[in-house]
Amino acid sequence: MELSLLSFSSSLSPLCHNRTLSLTPKLSKSQNHPRLLTIRSAVSRSKKEETVETVKSHLENCHLLAAINYKGLTVKQFQDLRRTLPDTTKLVVAKNTLVIKAIEGTKWEALKPCMKGMNAWLFVQTDEIPSAIRPYRSFQKERKLDDNDFAGAVFEGKFYAPDNFKALETMPTRAEVYAKMLGALQSPAINLVSTLQAPAIEVIMVLKAYVKKLEDESNAA
Repeated sequence: MELSLLSFSSSLSPLCHNRTLSLTPKLSKSQNHPRLLTIRSAVSRSKKEETVETVKSHLENCHLLAAINYKGLTVKQFQDLRRTLPDTTKLVVAKNTLVIKAIEGTKWEALKPCMKGMNAWLFVQTDEIPSAIRPYRSFQKERKLDDNDFAGAVFEGKFYAPDNFKALETMPTRAEVYAKMLGALQSPAINLVSTLQAPAIEVIMVLKAYVKKLEDESNAA
């Protein structure tokens, strides 16, 4: 819209007499292109929905989900880190709010205590937890990234704070579980009792391995 301001004869300088001044207010880009904001909003919403779906898809075969504080890490460091991870482990950068939306109503909601700061998300899609975590620990130690530690993790529906990560990193491998299980079953009862008195996480692994063994034998038959 154009506004015209007319000047009338007065005691002012003759330069102002009978002079017309035009004031044309400047419009912002968004005012000139009202559809631009709509398009950008739609793209942003689409990207968010895509991120939520990506997180959900990674959770389908996930055994452990861990948050890593990535503040200060460079793009190159992320690329180097991804190259060190096994195929069964995925690293995703996503906002906490989008991850919360993806895990809502699932066992992964236990991860909410670490939903703060800048997190990258480690999806471990194998039951070999220690070997999946080890590459990041090695990367962290090699690059001296003490501040970029695990913020927390969920395994078997239980939340593990950074101080409890030792339990995850020292879990027995599948081979060790089988050996321990067979040894307990083939030895006197006192050894079985000793096995059952081990940390709960080890007992769970032993029982799961035994059930899998029975299922494999049943399928083979």
